[in-house]
Amino acid sequence: MKKILQNYRADIIDTYQLALPIIAGQLGIMLMGFVDTVQVGRMNSGAVQALAASADANGILINIAIIGYICLQIIAPMVSKAKAENDFSACFRLLKSNIIVSLLMSVFCCITVIFIGLNLEIFKQPSEIKTLTQEYLWLMTASTIPSFLFTAMKSFTDGLGYSKLGMKITFLALIMNISLNYCFLNNVWFFPNWGLNGTGVATLISRTFMAITLAYFIFQTPTFKLYLEDKKPLESLNKLVKNILKIGIPSGLQGFSEIAAFYGAVVMMGWISIEHKAAHLVAIGYVSLTYMAATGIAAAGGIRVGVGVGERNRIGIFRAGTTALVLGFIFMAICAVILLIFNVEFASYVKDEKVIILAAELLIWGGFFQLFDGIQAVSLGILRGMQDVNVPTIITIFAYWGVGLPMSYILGFQYDMKHIGIWIGLTLALFASASLLSWRFYNKVKRIKL
Repeated sequence: MKKILQNYRADIIDTYQLALPIIAGQLGIMLMGFVDTVQVGRMNSGAVQALAASADANGILINIAIIGYICLQIIAPMVSKAKAENDFSACFRLLKSNIIVSLLMSVFCCITVIFIGLNLEIFKQPSEIKTLTQEYLWLMTASTIPSFLFTAMKSFTDGLGYSKLGMKITFLALIMNISLNYCFLNNVWFFPNWGLNGTGVATLISRTFMAITLAYFIFQTPTFKLYLEDKKPLESLNKLVKNILKIGIPSGLQGFSEIAAFYGAVVMMGWISIEHKAAHLVAIGYVSLTYMAATGIAAAGGIRVGVGVGERNRIGIFRAGTTALVLGFIFMAICAVILLIFNVEFASYVKDEKVIILAAELLIWGGFFQLFDGIQAVSLGILRGMQDVNVPTIITIFAYWGVGLPMSYILGFQYDMKHIGIWIGLTLALFASASLLSWRFYNKVKRIKL
């Protein structure tokens, strides 16, 4: 064991240093939604209805937006590879192409979400929250436009190794979001009391701040001047845009497969009761935080794998991927223990006793599936570093739609295990995905042509 640690020490340090600011940035983005949930859950009246409406709106939005978010993260390994090859103009072309992709994804996301939002009846959810769900959904959909632009630029800075910049901007925006939430929820100064919709306005303002601030640092400071020169004609961007979409859309469908399965769980919870739905949102909020941290490790692993590909170093690819997987597993194991010990305490911010009990029960299962969630998230990241997306997409679709959703329905309703059965089904999906994707990485390393 000591010899292994010595051999991998440099890999562990490099991955840790790269991953930490990315994790912090990812957590900052996710915390915006999480603090919305906490602050709304503490409302003196209408908290359960607001949480249920938020679960629906965020479930619909993230199902569509995840395709864009993952697609826009594709260029980070590409940028790191171009930098390793000293092709700085390629870095700039990747940035410009990613900004174009972010605008295309914004149009796709807004049109799709609006269509679904106008037809909420198909999900057969409680009718009393329909209007609130739609109003909040429109606000959150508008905020995806600056959020996509920020993600497009952040992938560029992350790929160059400046991941702390995105992290700092994200946490400034998080402080802004919390402050604005408080003002809109408590009628502070001239701010109206807009309840759940106030948190949507706060998110829109905060995400706009993030996009504008990061754009300023990239285009107006000397740090990135070296990477902002490109003498090739504009037409060359067409191929890059197509390439990003070619790799990014299948990768986005991987995320869609998982998120859609989890939203399927939200819908099933609504079939049981509005309290079950609210409890699911409370529990999934904590699980999502740890998942976003795992995606930070995945992004760092993907960048280091991309460097290995750029250097034609098979051993470097193997060690970068293995290090990321081990770090991801250790981190999620720690999170699992914390969730299992403090499940009741974590659920206690909601002012509804039944929701607290249900959420605490779900957090116990959340502790178990953390382990598999971390492995599958990191596996997807390091496979993207090798630009391997098609087979992983098939694997994720099989895991979540062939295993997860059917088992959630069977255990939850056929065996009457209700909310616990639904989450057991999700755990089985994550286990299948983690097993197959990690096998795929090691099999791919042996066969990749350098």
